[in-house]
This record gives sequence, C-alpha cells and structure tokens, in this order.
Amino acid sequence: MQPVAVVCEYKHFTEDQLKPAVGDHRATMREFKSKDFWRAVLAELVGMTLFIFLSLATAIGNTNNTAPDQEVKVALGFGLAIATLAQSLGHISGAHLNPAVTLGMLASCQISVFKAVMYIVAQMLGSALASGIMYGARPSTTDALGVNSLNGVTPSQGVGIELLATFQLVLCVIAVTDKRRRDVTGSAPLAIGLSVCLGHLAAISYTGCGINPARSFGPALILNDFTNHWVYWVGPMCGGVAAALIYDFLLYPKFDDFPERMKVLVSGPVGDYDVNGGNDATTVEMTSK
Repeated sequence: MQPVAVVCEYKHFTEDQLKPAVGDHRATMREFKSKDFWRAVLAELVGMTLFIFLSLATAIGNTNNTAPDQEVKVALGFGLAIATLAQSLGHISGAHLNPAVTLGMLASCQISVFKAVMYIVAQMLGSALASGIMYGARPSTTDALGVNSLNGVTPSQGVGIELLATFQLVLCVIAVTDKRRRDVTGSAPLAIGLSVCLGHLAAISYTGCGINPARSFGPALILNDFTNHWVYWVGPMCGGVAAALIYDFLLYPKFDDFPERMKVLVSGPVGDYDVNGGNDATTVEMTSK
C-alpha cells in the first residue's frame, strides 16, 4: 500500500491585511475628528427626538377611544414618522433611528464599532429627551406615556414576537439600501416606513410593539417603569442581527474577505472618511441605488 500524502492549504493574510482586523487607532481617530461623523451623530439625536415625540403623541391619543382603529392610527403614526425622517436625514446619518437597525448594520459590516456605539447613545438620549417633553405636554386627563407592556403573552413569547417583527424591519432596511441592487426604483424611506407600520400592525396587540429598544427606553425611564423591559432589548437586538447575517450570508451573500470586513468595523466603509481627513457623503443611506 502506497502512503497517501495529505496536504492542508491555509489562506495566508499578510501583516498589512491583518492590521485593520486587529485594530487601527488612527482610523478611529480620523472618524472621531471628522465633522461629518459628528453631524451624523447629531442627526440621529435630532431625528430620534422628533420620532419619539411624534410617535408618543400618536400613541397616547384619546384615552376615551378604545376601538381597534386606535391601533391603526398608532401604526400609521410610527410608520409615517420614520418615512419622513428617513427621507429628511438619510443622507446625513443613514437615519437608523433604532439601535436594532444600527446593530444590524454593524453585523453587516456597513458601519464601524465606534459609530454604532455613538449612534445608540444618541438614539437613547433623543428618546429620553422626547419622552420628557411629551411627559410635560401630555393632557392632564391621562397618565400614559406609551410605555410598552405585554398583553396576554409571556416574556418568552414577547421576545419571539419582537424578534420577528424587528427581523422583517431590519431585513427591509438592509435590502432596500443594498448598493449592489439596481432593481430598486421606488422610495427606500417609504418602504422602510411601511415596514415599521407592518410591524406595529402585527405586534401592537401583544407587546405594544417595541421593535426599537430606544423607543421603549425613553418612556420607561421617565416613568421609572422597567417591567419586562429586557424583552424590548433582547428581541429587537437579536432580530436585527439575525436579519443582517441571514441576508449577507444566505439570501444575497457578500464575498468580502475577512480583513476587509474587519477594516469596516474599525474605520468605517471605504469612502466614508478619506485618509487625509476629508469627508465624503455618508455611505449607508436610506436611498435606493
């Protein structure tokens, strides 16, 4: 019997290729010093403040109206607010306005870790600010502030509902903003707004429809009511990551090498900030390409 030689082939990355993967503080500093970066963070703060104020104003509504059409009104309010703000701010920050969307974009390697952290901080601050404003502006006849709560479902069921409702939203966001597509000729902000509306129509009767951890955080903070609050973080965040990974690796795979993906996580997408410190347009936009 002749001996059999087994040859194992390993893909080799050069030191220069791996450098972005292990971290490059200079790239982070370029992002930190960029005016466009801070404009984008400010846009998330302003956008989230407007979104939560408009949405809570719709959700609080008329306490005497308990008919099913109130749920439709809320769903339309949330969806139209997102569509409007995505159209207004998408070219500045991408108009994530949702930590689950931001985490999905991070999992999809479309933004840097630093930008994701700052976006989520801005979104939570905006939600808290808007909730405080709405707390002072609400009618004296109501003590509601749109705090999400479970309605006849267990926490585990709530997580599942929030996960699936957020999954379809983040899948829509990533799909309609995919720059590789040439078949999207309509309005991406409108599609995303309709996705938010759809999520509310499906989930509002069971969980109040969070699908946005920052939206759930603001009212809970102002009223100091964190009952089952973890449901509105675990479900949406898992749904956002799952949507990004399934789209990128199964539905419409990307063929970027590992070092290139790590470079995006460290310093942002190519073209986001140039090596000389100049600024280009934000890469992740709420517009079809």
